[in-house]
Amino acid sequence: MANTAQQMYALNLDQIATAIRTGGNKRTILVQGHMGTGKSSLLNTLAGEMKTHTACYFDCTTKDLGDITIPNIAKMDDDTGYVSYLTNEELGVHLDKPIILMIDEYGKANPAVKNAMLRLMLERKIGSYQLHPDSLVFATTNLGAEGVGDLLPPHARNRITVITMRKPDNIEWIEWGINNGVDHTLLGWCKDNPQLFASFEDIKDPDENPYIYHPQSQRAAFFTPRSAEAASDWLKERENYDDQTLTGLLMGTIGERGAMDLMAFVALADQLPSLESIKRDPKNAKVPESASAVCMVVYRTLASLDKDWVGAWMDYMVRLDKEAQGMFANGVRAPKYSKQSMVMTNKKFTDWAMANNYMFAADKR
Repeated sequence: MANTAQQMYALNLDQIATAIRTGGNKRTILVQGHMGTGKSSLLNTLAGEMKTHTACYFDCTTKDLGDITIPNIAKMDDDTGYVSYLTNEELGVHLDKPIILMIDEYGKANPAVKNAMLRLMLERKIGSYQLHPDSLVFATTNLGAEGVGDLLPPHARNRITVITMRKPDNIEWIEWGINNGVDHTLLGWCKDNPQLFASFEDIKDPDENPYIYHPQSQRAAFFTPRSAEAASDWLKERENYDDQTLTGLLMGTIGERGAMDLMAFVALADQLPSLESIKRDPKNAKVPESASAVCMVVYRTLASLDKDWVGAWMDYMVRLDKEAQGMFANGVRAPKYSKQSMVMTNKKFTDWAMANNYMFAADKR
């Protein structure tokens, strides 16, 4: 079982991004977390928030000592000379301006690379280069318990701040997926199956959860937020495949059990009304019979809605049950929902919200 204190104080991506943004110019945070849960996305998040900084990505798994610095021999007028060292372009230290440097997969680096990066992570120096004082530095690695080779010696750990990133739960990932074009069928499946986001650390017997990675089970493919996004890409192309092909693709992406279960959900998509029917005739467009299909309609709408048919959607939505209506409203209220202002300024939505104000007192989960 996982360390209780470590679990209790594991942080989400937003909390970690805040810590790096505010203190990453002084101290290097090493983010350790489950594979495929978005550790590397921290660089894009920070770059989007800090337009004055240049994002730099350094992948330790592809580097040897000679890939970090190389000798630069300088000759003086009196025929004496000296050796300085030029650094790898990916480190960004030569830019002499604020950067955000992500040292990815630090725990998997060979020992020479780990040692070579220590001064940069502690003192913000490498060779004769000094980072701009506003530069941010952080590193990532997998959990040691995953058994994929992420090891750090004590002297390296003592130079940095190691924090644990928790896995997102299904609702958090769905909110992200709505804003990032994840297929609505997959979102509906995730809503009904929170165990997809469970941690192997909480499971003694790997067979208790056949969907996720477990170091004690040999699974060629399994569900992670990363592989789920890949599955979404295949689902978006499903009109080009027969069921056998699509199932095979999903098996190779999220594993056998996940693929079989997800394909059952794909069959529900036939119950969904087309977006065009909702836009043109919201009061007569088909309403799905199953709760799971209704859920998919809501997620599809949240992802694809635009101002031209918010009113039509509201006319359709009131034909759904109250739980589905609340699901849509809570999706709109999610802090990072990209279309929040567009929906909340629509008169039909504000009228509905006033009439159903009691629903907002409930927790959105």
